[in-house]
Amino acid sequence: MRFRPKHVRARLTLWNLLVLGTLLALYGGGSSALLLWDLRNQLNQYAKQDLETVEGLLYFDPQGRVAFKDDYHNHPESKLVQERYLEVLSSDGSAVLYRNPKLGSRALGETTFAGEGRGGYSERNARLGDGTRILLLSRHHTMDGQDVLIRLAYSEEPLRQQFHELLIALGIAFPVVMAGAGLAGYFLARRTLLPLEQMAQRAAQITPEHLDERLPVENAEDELGQLASIFNVMLGRLENSFERLKRFTSDASHELRTPLACIRSVGEVSLQKDATPKQYREAIGSMLEEAQRLTSLVDHLLTLSRADEQKTLPNHTVIPIERPIKEAISLLEVLVEEKDLQLEVDVDPEATVEGDAVLLRQAFVNLLHNAVKYSPAGGIVRVRGESLGGRVSVTVSDEGDGIREADREKVFERFFRADVARSRQTGGTGLGLAIVKWTVEAHKGTVTLEPSSKAGSVFRVELPLKLVS
Repeated sequence: MRFRPKHVRARLTLWNLLVLGTLLALYGGGSSALLLWDLRNQLNQYAKQDLETVEGLLYFDPQGRVAFKDDYHNHPESKLVQERYLEVLSSDGSAVLYRNPKLGSRALGETTFAGEGRGGYSERNARLGDGTRILLLSRHHTMDGQDVLIRLAYSEEPLRQQFHELLIALGIAFPVVMAGAGLAGYFLARRTLLPLEQMAQRAAQITPEHLDERLPVENAEDELGQLASIFNVMLGRLENSFERLKRFTSDASHELRTPLACIRSVGEVSLQKDATPKQYREAIGSMLEEAQRLTSLVDHLLTLSRADEQKTLPNHTVIPIERPIKEAISLLEVLVEEKDLQLEVDVDPEATVEGDAVLLRQAFVNLLHNAVKYSPAGGIVRVRGESLGGRVSVTVSDEGDGIREADREKVFERFFRADVARSRQTGGTGLGLAIVKWTVEAHKGTVTLEPSSKAGSVFRVELPLKLVS
C-alpha cells in the first residue's frame, strides 16, 4: 500500500526533504570524494619532492652498505619526513640494500616489474604486509656510479581517517539539518497554503442564497491571488446567471399566467349566462387570440431555451443578406398594408454573409415586426443594407414614438417592455429583441439601438462580410 500524506502541506514538506536530502547527499559525497582526491594529490606531490630529497641523502658507508644521513632532519619538517617508508633495491630488484626503521623488515610492494622507475616516477597504490594502505613511488638513481631502485611510500591511513571523520561529521549533521529543514518547510508550506484554506472555508459558506459572497484576496499579484480573483469572477458570472434565471422564471410565469387567466375568465363568464351564438363566437374568438398569444410566447421561450443550451446552432452557408430580408418582408406584407405603411428597401445584392438563413430571417422578422407595430398609420419603415469595411451593415428604422434613452440598454433583455400597456395591446411578449440579439451574436455579429435625432427607432445589425470565391 503506497503511503500518501493526507494534506498538501505534508506532501510538499516530504518532497522538499527528499529533494534537499538528495542534493545534500550528492554534495556531501562529491565534496568528500573531491577532498580525498585533493589530499592524495597533495601527498603525491609531496612524495615526489621528498623522493628527490632522499636521493641526495643516500650514500655508501665505508663497508659498502647504503646509509642515510639522519643528521639532515634537524628542521621543522623533520617529523613529517620521518613518516616515510623507504626502501633501496639493487637495479634488478633482487637484493634489498636499505630499509628505514619505520619500514623495518616489511617490503614495499612486490617484486619489481619491467621498466619500474625508469624514465620518471612510477606511481601506484599498494599495501604493506599488515594491510596498511600506502602511496608508493619508485625511481632509479645512480649512487657513486651504481644504479639502484629507490622506493618511497607514505601511508594513506591518515587521509582516510580524515575522510572517515568528515563522513561521520556529515552523517551527524545530516539528520539535524533535515529535521530543521523539515520543520521550516512545513511551517512555510502551511503559511503559503493558508490563503487556500481560507478560500476553501469561505467557498464552503457560499450557497445559492449567498452568491454575493466572494473569496478573500490577500495579494492579487501572486498565483493564489490570481486564482481567488478568477474564482470571484466565476462566482460573479454564476450570480448573474442565477439572477437571470430567477428573473426569467418569474417573468415567464407571469407571462404564461396572464393569457391562461384570460382564457379561463372568458370561458367562465360565457358559461355562467345564456348567450347567443354570436356572443359565443366572440368569446371563442377572444380565447383563440389568447391561445395564439400563448403559443407565440411558448415558441419564443423554446427558442431562447435552446439557444441557452446551444442546441440551435447556426447552419452556416454563404448567402446574400438580401435573401432573409426579402423573406421577412414577404411575411409581413399583410401587416404593412393594414397600417397603410410605406416600406423603403435598399439592400446591396452583393453583400453576402455566412450564416443560417432561417435564423437570420426570424431575426429580421422580429426587427421589422417591431418597426411595423410601433409605426403610425401612413408612416415609413426603412431598411438599408450595405458592405462597410469587411462588415455587412443592416439598419431597420421606423417613425414611431421611439425608446427613451434610459431604456436603450435594456431593450434586448428578456421580457423587457418600455411600455407594458402598449405591448399588451400590440401582442408583444418582450422576447423578440432578445432572440434577435442571440441570433446575431451566434453569427459573430452585433446589434445595437442607435440614437436618432428624429422620431422613431433605428436598429443596426452588423455581420462579418463573407466574400464569394
